[in-house]
Amino acid sequence: MGRDGCCDRGAERLVSPPRVPRLRPLLLLLFALCYGAHRGNCQVATPQCRIQKCTTDFVSLTSHLTPALDVFDVEFCKALRAYSACTQRTAKSCRGNLVFHSAVLGISDLMSQRNCSRDGPTSSTHPEIQPEPCNYHSRTQHAHTHHHTHTHAHARPGYLFCGLFGDPHLRTFKDSFQTCKVEGAWPLIDNDFLSVQVTNVHVVTGSSATATNKITIIFKPFEDCTEQRVYQAVTDDLPAAFVDGTVSSGDPSHNVNGNNGDSTGKVRALWISERSPGRHVELHAGYIGVTVIVRQLGRYLTLAVRIPEEMAHAYDATQDLQLCLNGCPTSERIDQGGHLSLPPQPPALGLQLRQLRGQGQPSHAHSHTAPYSAPQGFSVDGARARCKEQLEVQDIYFHSCVFDLLTTGDANFTAAAFSALKDMESLHPHRERWRIFPPSSAHTSRPTTWLLLLVLAALGLALV
Repeated sequence: MGRDGCCDRGAERLVSPPRVPRLRPLLLLLFALCYGAHRGNCQVATPQCRIQKCTTDFVSLTSHLTPALDVFDVEFCKALRAYSACTQRTAKSCRGNLVFHSAVLGISDLMSQRNCSRDGPTSSTHPEIQPEPCNYHSRTQHAHTHHHTHTHAHARPGYLFCGLFGDPHLRTFKDSFQTCKVEGAWPLIDNDFLSVQVTNVHVVTGSSATATNKITIIFKPFEDCTEQRVYQAVTDDLPAAFVDGTVSSGDPSHNVNGNNGDSTGKVRALWISERSPGRHVELHAGYIGVTVIVRQLGRYLTLAVRIPEEMAHAYDATQDLQLCLNGCPTSERIDQGGHLSLPPQPPALGLQLRQLRGQGQPSHAHSHTAPYSAPQGFSVDGARARCKEQLEVQDIYFHSCVFDLLTTGDANFTAAAFSALKDMESLHPHRERWRIFPPSSAHTSRPTTWLLLLVLAALGLALV
């Protein structure tokens, strides 16, 4: 304890006339402890003397108590008995220590004042924390701590990340990056707690690329925390409520992070947060530790999910078709092992629009496809320059952006790739796995060729 943190404030608080007669021993104790800590010669005589730890625990146990509480006397006596027991355990090593003897005298006097019996229950310096049944982190932390009481380990549960954006590009739980067709409705996640389904439609005529225009999320019933809640977003309708009109579900539980809280610091087990009206919504399922981010950029939707590993793997054999878990079927893949071949130029959408205009269609015929940004033709260099404006590192998100611009001519896909990257960084639990770089045949073939030449040369020398 330092001089300012103990002596000055403690003395100022305790020297008020009405309290001095009753608490004078505690005042003397605090002065003795602080004086010894400041001088250094009366503090702890040996490393084995733990009187300062005993005092710190006592202050911690009583700091929240006020005389107005009905349980003040009971709890204060329990803390005093714990303090006394602590001094007894360190009595031998603290022989001759002034701070120790001052503490013993102060405890005895306070016990007399409060009519505390020497025998009885004591406060624990490590009280049992009751788990919050509708708070996933609280439940798992309590279970882990209870299971490892002898090791005092507090391991956090493992989390997984999955993201979908663009034409569409999928990042699986295993950090496998794929570009798929998957036209129609497909399940991203389907387990005992959560179901996420996306619907993809063709973006342009003549291309197999699709994009997401509908997302359906089902939070399944969970004990007494929540009934089933369904959230659905479609193009131009990104609601800040569930299908039934509610914005939250479940009884309030203690809020650690302050999200969706009121003056009592309570939150519900499941709630929706609207970050940008019609453009960015976040769904928080605290009871299962899940966070979902849904965005609309241009005409299409993006999705990012963080889920505890144990929840993600809670499914049976009938639920094995999950794109986040197992990736897209081989027949639905556009990329080749993560490598995206650039589409032909100019983009199919630009060609289609020019054909429509040539057939007498009004110039606004493209408005139904991409009203937020008029499609334009991008060269490879132009697409790379546009993507580089927001994506400086040429990782898989950058290459996906270039692919999407060349495929659609819609500049909104640049913002989609950038937002997908930022959502990944906010939800992905492992920073060292954030960056994924696509394989390049141009880079891999050259070392292979040189290695083959070296082997042939070596064989030639051996034959000579």
